[in-house]
Amino acid sequence: MQEAESRFSELLEASLEQGPQIVTRRGVETAVLLPIELWRRLESLNRTNLKELLLAPEARTENLIPSRQQNRRRATQAVE
Repeated sequence: MQEAESRFSELLEASLEQGPQIVTRRGVETAVLLPIELWRRLESLNRTNLKELLLAPEARTENLIPSRQQNRRRATQAVE
């Protein structure tokens, strides 16, 4: 556990000094450690509000309306 903590500290420092660091598990890229300022900047770029979406040149409103389910109607019973 101690070694993992010290390695994480090294990884964190590298992220702050050199930029995003890729984390692998058994040779497969699984995560990225990056400075919080960069994360917040990337997160804000991905936010699109409804107004921007509708005013965009490529706005397609048919994707905003959920499709109705094609459920079968229940059999009705006569009420006496």
